[in-house]
Amino acid sequence: VTGGSLEESKEALAIAETDGRLFCTVGVHPTRCKEFEESGDPEKHFQALLSLAKEGIEKGKVVAIGECGLDYDRLHFCPSEIQRKYFEKQFELAYATKLPMFLHMREAAADFCAIVERNKDRFTGGVTHSFTGSAEDRDKLLTFNMYIGINGCSLKTAENLDVVRGIPIERMMIETDSPYCEIKNAHAGISFVKSTWPSKKKEKYDQDSLVKGRNEPCLVR
Repeated sequence: VTGGSLEESKEALAIAETDGRLFCTVGVHPTRCKEFEESGDPEKHFQALLSLAKEGIEKGKVVAIGECGLDYDRLHFCPSEIQRKYFEKQFELAYATKLPMFLHMREAAADFCAIVERNKDRFTGGVTHSFTGSAEDRDKLLTFNMYIGINGCSLKTAENLDVVRGIPIERMMIETDSPYCEIKNAHAGISFVKSTWPSKKKEKYDQDSLVKGRNEPCLVR
């Protein structure tokens, strides 16, 4: 269960505690990083995240720091300079907890890689999820102790498929990013899909069918 803000991270831990199958992350998504300064005391906000992460580790439920990173595709939510400042700050969480990082990189590869490079000794590894970058971006990420997460957004074009082919299988993670990032019929990757399930619109919910348009966990297959 992914934490995208301090409050979401608290909710994620609460959900994970009530279900023995689930684990969670603690962190602030790049589009939410204004919350540090809007809190009135960014350092106090950071310490609350750290305390929550330590609490979750003690309970055996918090397994990564994130989702954090850079998203220059949605700067209307948070300016790039604030994203960079608090992405870098969250490496302190990873260093203090010795947890891996769950990372987000969207239209920001150069700045993202520069920040990771500066902090590569402060975290134990992690995954850059929902990867849609170039071959150069892929190769740079692979120089870090990093996995690359693949979903439908990674398989839209023939160029995307060529980039994905170059990810070593032992450094690849398969994800849904549920409920988003399905492999759509217009995607180049659809030609490789062999498994199908019945689906119905959410208004006609049926527990034996997928909800149409929702990228459910079975679709990692």
